[in-house]
Amino acid sequence: MGCLVLRKGWWLLCVFYCCSFICDVKAINGTVEITVFINGTSPIAKTDEDFICATLDWWPPEKCDYGTCAWGQASLLNLPNNIATGPWDSTNAASLIRYTVTKGYKIYGWELGNELSGSGIGVGIAVDPYATDTIVLHNLIQDIYKGINTKPQIIAPGGFFDPGSDEHLIDRILNPSVLDSGADVFRNVHNVVRTSINSAVAWVGKLEELTIAAAIKYLDQLGLASTYDTKTYCRQTLIGGNYGLLNTTTFVPNPDYYSALLWHRLMGRQVLSTNFTGTRSIRAYAHCAKQSGTYPLQQGITLLLINIDGNTTVQTRVEFQGTLMRLHKRRHHHRHRPKVNPLHQRKQAFGSVREEYHLTPSDGNIQSQTVLLNRKPLTVDPSSGLIPALEPVRVNSSEPITVAPYSIVFVRMPCVAIPACR
Repeated sequence: MGCLVLRKGWWLLCVFYCCSFICDVKAINGTVEITVFINGTSPIAKTDEDFICATLDWWPPEKCDYGTCAWGQASLLNLPNNIATGPWDSTNAASLIRYTVTKGYKIYGWELGNELSGSGIGVGIAVDPYATDTIVLHNLIQDIYKGINTKPQIIAPGGFFDPGSDEHLIDRILNPSVLDSGADVFRNVHNVVRTSINSAVAWVGKLEELTIAAAIKYLDQLGLASTYDTKTYCRQTLIGGNYGLLNTTTFVPNPDYYSALLWHRLMGRQVLSTNFTGTRSIRAYAHCAKQSGTYPLQQGITLLLINIDGNTTVQTRVEFQGTLMRLHKRRHHHRHRPKVNPLHQRKQAFGSVREEYHLTPSDGNIQSQTVLLNRKPLTVDPSSGLIPALEPVRVNSSEPITVAPYSIVFVRMPCVAIPACR
């Protein structure tokens, strides 16, 4: 599905929708052994089905930042007037919205403005006129979609956090204190939304990076955002600017494209409490797994582990707090309900086979734009133009999960059944 996002008086973006730990630690010869605990009693948050989102940005082709120029005229429409003063002139927007309705296009939401809150980027709008203009957009949608049951979302305000370039960005990405501080923003937004009298929900609308280091930051942001009940996380951009998921010259996917794709395929909507202490080099997030044709009767869970240490391998075992049930398959029966045996507090996840997806940088270079999946480079097929199949390695669930230095690991455990994922 798609969403057209409107910048007030500027141009349009097109959005495509593809969303306290306790830990035992032992150090052995450059390897740390930890246990991650997952509370399987009930979810702590829930994302939208289309949690992963990417925008199509527009920059003028002559705009070249950081040594990279933009991808031509990438927007759908370039609106005149780059000065946001006075009431919003909604004439052009109304024409475009009516056109999408007459064509029967399915629009998920219309966003009024981008980077306009607070001081803005180039242009900023004060709170009162921004709110007034948003009401105008709301009324416009109600009028144009009159008689249509499902109406698009109204997305506003469009603000930003921590803008600008940073020569110490890599150090910041690999600093657990800096990563932890990102939770403050999500926590504060969650508290505002939670106490609101209306039905507003939180979206994130921007993140801009390219390398495997960026993929680490991106996935950590996805994990934090989902923990605080953020419904959708939009990455800027799919293509456009100089920080897209795709290379603007070759259209080859950057590392965080594959990160986003794996999240979309593996991480379900229900967010689980994932807890540990002892080492700060690991970031851990767990969701109920997204159901697939491979395991139609078994949802299971997916655990995301990120190692931000470049020298230490982390051996990870998983235990569950709350009720854990193991699913057993009966042979030679096509129709049956899985037999469920209840286990008790803090039982280790064992038995059967789990699926692991290990993302590592080429040659161990954290700034590499080439990523390996299970030691194989992810490259586009030159003849077909297709991306490679993202195949897991299958590991006996009794073995610890090995998280190499500077690596990202998605672990799908299809045979784990917990109440939170029913």
